[in-house]
Formats: sequence, structure tokens, C-alpha cells
Amino acid sequence: MRSTTRFSDDWTFHEGFEENLIYELKSGSRINLPHSAVELPYNYFDETEFQRSFCYQKSFEWQPEFENREVSLVFDGAMADSVVYLNGEKIASHRDGYTPFEVPLNSNLKRGVNLVSVKIDGTENPEFPPFGGQIDYLTYAGIYRDAWLKVVDCVSIERIKVETRNVLSELKSATVHCELRNPQKLGGDAKLTARIFDASGNEIACNSCLHAGERTEISLADLPNIELWELDNPSLYRVLVELDHSKGSDQVSTWIGFRTAEFTPNGFKLNGRPLKIMGLNRHQSYPYAGYAMGRRAQERDAEIVKYDLKCNLVRTSHYPQSPWFLDHCDRIGLLVFEEIPGWQHIGGPEWKREAVENVRRMIRRDWNRPSIILWGVRINESQDDGAFYEETNAVARALDPTRQTAGVRNFPNSELLEDVYTMNDFIQGNEELPWTNHFPISLRKQRDVTGLNYPVPYMVTEFNGHMYPTKSFDPEQRQAEHVTRHLKVLDAMYGDPRISGCIGWCMADYNTHKDFGSGDRICHHGVLDMFRIPKFAAYAYSSQCDPSDGIVMKPVTFGSRGERSIGGIFPLIVLTNCDEVELRFGNKSAVRAKPDRENYRNLPFPPVVIDHRHLSIEEIGCWGTKWEDLFFTGFVNGVAKEEVRLVCDPRPDRIDVEADSEYLLASEKDSVRVVARAVDQAGSIMPVFGDPLQVEVEGAAKIIGPDRLAFRGGVAAFWLESLGETGRIEIKISSGRFAPALLALDAVREEPHFSSIARNQYAER
Repeated sequence: MRSTTRFSDDWTFHEGFEENLIYELKSGSRINLPHSAVELPYNYFDETEFQRSFCYQKSFEWQPEFENREVSLVFDGAMADSVVYLNGEKIASHRDGYTPFEVPLNSNLKRGVNLVSVKIDGTENPEFPPFGGQIDYLTYAGIYRDAWLKVVDCVSIERIKVETRNVLSELKSATVHCELRNPQKLGGDAKLTARIFDASGNEIACNSCLHAGERTEISLADLPNIELWELDNPSLYRVLVELDHSKGSDQVSTWIGFRTAEFTPNGFKLNGRPLKIMGLNRHQSYPYAGYAMGRRAQERDAEIVKYDLKCNLVRTSHYPQSPWFLDHCDRIGLLVFEEIPGWQHIGGPEWKREAVENVRRMIRRDWNRPSIILWGVRINESQDDGAFYEETNAVARALDPTRQTAGVRNFPNSELLEDVYTMNDFIQGNEELPWTNHFPISLRKQRDVTGLNYPVPYMVTEFNGHMYPTKSFDPEQRQAEHVTRHLKVLDAMYGDPRISGCIGWCMADYNTHKDFGSGDRICHHGVLDMFRIPKFAAYAYSSQCDPSDGIVMKPVTFGSRGERSIGGIFPLIVLTNCDEVELRFGNKSAVRAKPDRENYRNLPFPPVVIDHRHLSIEEIGCWGTKWEDLFFTGFVNGVAKEEVRLVCDPRPDRIDVEADSEYLLASEKDSVRVVARAVDQAGSIMPVFGDPLQVEVEGAAKIIGPDRLAFRGGVAAFWLESLGETGRIEIKISSGRFAPALLALDAVREEPHFSSIARNQYAER
């Protein structure tokens, strides 16, 4: 029977690479995986610091279970050019920083102590994707995902793929495709058995093949009482495949969902019902840690997109992302558009061959995930290349005929070889492009983009972003315009039934090369900052949820008279899903306003915009004579549901501090985000507060990055990382004008309230 155990702890890390490191374990930094080779500052750094070689070493003992069995290492991801040595001999190399690779050890494995050395070259090598041109993101060197030690019998299950059938029928079915490793060593018959279980572990069906070969199909037909995988009820089922033969046994399992996903000329359908996609793009990077964040941080990002921002899809721009992130998308019901690595540049023949392999690796890794509804088989924003993209599409369709393909471009009249025409539409805000009725066009018409005289499946995959970069501490007026630009595109999307949806650029700010961003090595393109703290524009998305899913009411103002040019707060945008908002200025009579259907005709929940339609010029003018508190009350069906108060004389009152979790795990490299907010006497963030603060941590955790920070936009955040020990963690945050803020967490061995589905997915790695 196979065993797969974590191989992520107790590595030795070396700056640089020397030949003697492949023969002998040398003293160096003791680290656990995931690991970033270089901890970059928050901003203003030299991004070439990690574009060099590094070495990771780990020794391990021969174990009796290795006898007459296949032993291998599996790396979930290492950036970028990896060479693996065992006991002084090169045994594998891998040039894809985003997909896993398996390294067989048997040929050089010895009894006693064995030494694995991994050379990591972070150089941006133009011979393979995404390198060769300029890329607007960083590729942080290191073994930045987990590693695993895998032991199987001489004949084992290589991989399984499950294709669901008759999904919209009462009785559903599934076909399980099995591939065996070393079938030539069988020496007789092999039996393959496939079983399917519900989330509670109850067996639903079972079928066997008594004469299994290298490739075998097993049908699980007429499955009763199967629930569909839906966004609000993402039902998952476990498929277990068991192999029995004269020389041993094996078993592999995977989680699947029964669902249909179809992009049509008339929009997208999930399980046969129309669904308008509202999504955001995501980079998998974090401040200081780069790519090297573990399971729970990855899961938290999925939760932010789904629950905080209320989006229904995430695009993994511009590469396959962490399996932990995708596992959670499966569990919580978040759709995924996954694409191969690259950014605008197409290289030569060897480069293209590697890109085709990227397609193959991506799909084989993730083909059982119900969350993934679209394969991106074109280099983001690259020019047309017919032969190259015919091949990437052919590979994708042969490997997975159940999903459609897409290719993201940023120019019109591109050759359509994919199933879905996906376009980065940045027309809004481009002063050289046409305007209509004195207002900028928010989205192009499909025909003007495709150049075709008939409709095709169509989705906008980026908008806004670099057209209007906005920092969390920018002036109110710019942030209000940032909000309006997102709202206008979403409104245009909802008004066009032939657009499947829009994916905004982007979820969170990210570090980048010197050629991009604001000169500080950050692209401030997100609706969240790099620490996942929301800007005003985040509420343009979250406010589109039904009130039953949570009341949203966010006035787009700092609540001060002199923040905007000329003064005042009008027009005043309130991002909300309430039916009506009441605004009261001090003791003056209240103003009531309904959602702005005049300018936002298609949004499910337009913003409330209070302007000259609600107050006369004289009334607006009298608001400027003496500034008073602002009171906002949101009503749903005539009932007051939410109240917000912005004080006229904000003063530093306290630091509000909270963590994303009450605990850290000692059993893996775990992290938790801590957010400190400088608030006034009404509990509102002070948006231009920028004092320094000191973080002190005692116990089984350390801070990622510096312990002396500064408030940005009134907020400071950091991640804590576990040290592999259990116990109490005490956090003290000090800043001169406040009493210290205290927070306590626990470092625990086992995660409380870990769902059975999550536990099984975790164990199967």
C-alpha cells in the first residue's frame, strides 16, 4: 500500500550553489517549506536579488518500507529552474515553476543516510515560460510549496481522471480513467476497483475490472441521490480506486463534483442555468514571503474572494496556483479560470514545447476539480500564433474534452482557436478611444472586439487595473473615481446578456518589476492592498450580494469637509445593497435617497449617489459653514438594518487588532494574518493616519517581515508564522498615541473543526 508523508520540515538552505553541496550536508540556515529564497522588502527593492542560484539540502534515513518498492520525492512547486541530486548524482530537473514534479529515488538510494540536494536557479531564463520578455509580476525563487515522500509498490496507480456523465439527469454516472505505472511488471492479472463515497463516507457505488492494463476505464452508472456541485452548495464526492495484483496493492482517491459548465453565445450556464460571472484576478504573492505561503493562507485568499468580496470566480493570473488554494475553491464553491504561465511574450521552438508541456501538466494536475470551468491555453496578452495555439488547444481537448478552452488577448480581431473568446478590455479611461454621449465607453461591443459577424462565447478577463491605479491611502476623490470605474464596467456587463461575465484587474496589489507599477515595485491595481485590506472599490463587488447574504453599507468618503478639491463630499457614493439610505448631517433634517438606477440601470444593487438631485445648491452650500457628524442609516423593506457614523472631529482613540484565526498550527508551516486599525472615537479607521508601530511576539510564532511597521491608510497588517511548537502566543502592538493593543493566539498540534472533506484532501497529499 502506498504512503505519502510530508517532506517539508528540517531542510538546510544555502545562499548560492557549490558543487560540494551535492556530496555532503553543510551547515546553513535551518528552514521548513514552503520557503522563499530571498525575503524582499515591502517596496523599493532590487528585484534581481533572487535571480541567482540557491541550494536546499535534506538528509533522511533508509526505511524498511523502501525495500523492493518505488520511492520518490514530489515537489508541489519550485521556482524556477530546479535540479535534484541524490547522494552526489543528478537524478532530475524541472523547468516549470508552477506545477508539481516527481523525482524517482531508487537508482541512487542507499541503506543508511541519504542526502537530497536541490539547486534552485531563480534566473529569468528566456528558454522557458514565463520568461523571455517583460513580465508584470515577480517569480520569487525557492521551494515555495510543500514536498512529499511517496512510497508505492513496483506496480502502482499513476493517475486517475474522473469524467461525470448525465449530470442533469435523475440518475448520473461517472467514468473513471486509470493509468498504471510499470504495468509490464505485473506478471499476471491485476484488479482495479472504483468506489464512490459521499461527504459522510457512505459508499454509493462500486465497480471492478479484473484484467486491468496500462489504461483502464471503469464505469460507475445509475448513481442515485447525487447532489449537484453548486455555488451555494458545493457537494463533493470521493472516488477511491484500489489496485490489487500478485506483487502488491495500491489505492488513490480524488474529490469530484457533478456539474455542467458551459460558455455559450448567450452567456454562461452552470448546471443548465444562466449565471453572470463576476470575478477578480489573483496573483499568489504576499508581502515579504513572496510565493511561499502555506495551506491556510492560501485557503484564506479563496475565502476573501468568495465571502468578503462576494465574487463567484477567480482567474489564476497568470499561472497555475497552489493546490491548497484550488482545494478550497472546490470546497466553498468558487469558480476558477486557470491558465498556463506567461505574459505577452512567445519564445522560440524550445520555449513553445515547454509551454505545451505546461498545458499538459496543468490539466493532469487539476482535471478532477469541479471548481475549474475553463482552461487558459494561450499566453496572456500574446500575439496570434496559429500553429502554436492550435497545438495547445488540441492537447487540452484531448486530455480533457469536458471543459472549454480560452485564450486571453488584449487586442481586437484576434484569431479565435479556443472555445471562448476572452478579452482584456481596457477601453474605459483610455482618452484616445471613443466616448458616447459625453461619457467614456465602459466595455466594447463584442463584434468590435472579435471582428466576427456572429456571436461567440465571450468573457472580459481584465478591466480597470493599470488604467487607474489607486492606493489605499490616495485622496478620497481618486478613490471615489476608482469605485465609479469598477461600477460602470460591472453595470455594462450586467446589461449585456451575451457577455458571460467580467473579471476585474485585480484582487490585490502585488510586487512587480521596475518596468511596471508606481516606481515602488508595487502595482497598486487591486481592490485590496497587498495585505488584503479592502480599498473602497472592494465594496463595489461585495455590495452586489443579496441582503440576506449580509448587509453592505460603505460611504465612499472620509467624512471631512476639506478632503476633496474645492471642498465638500458631494457627489457622495454609498456602496450598499439596501433599498434606501438616510443621511443626516448633525442635527439638520435627514435626506433619503434610493439606489441610482438613472446611472446604473443594470447592477443588481446600484450605489446610492447623493447629489444635486437630493439637495439644492443652497443646502449643499450650508453644509460647508460648520462641519458636523454624518449619520448613515440603511433600510431594507422599510426596516433600518445598518448605521454608520463619521465624526466631524476624529481623534486617535485606540488600536483595534484582530487575527484571521484564533490559532496557528504547529504541525505544518502555518501562518495567520493580524490586522491593526487606528480608529477614532466612533470606531472608524483614520484614513491618513501614518504613525509607526512596534510589534512584539512572545511564544511559538514569529512575524514575517519587520517588527517595526507604519500605518498605511490607518491600517497596518502582518503575518505570523508558526515555529513548530505548541503553546500560547502573545502579541503586543504599541504606537505612541495609543494604549498598547494585546492579542493572544494558541499554537496547536491539530486543527480544530477541520471538516472531513478538508481532512481527507489534506491526508491524500
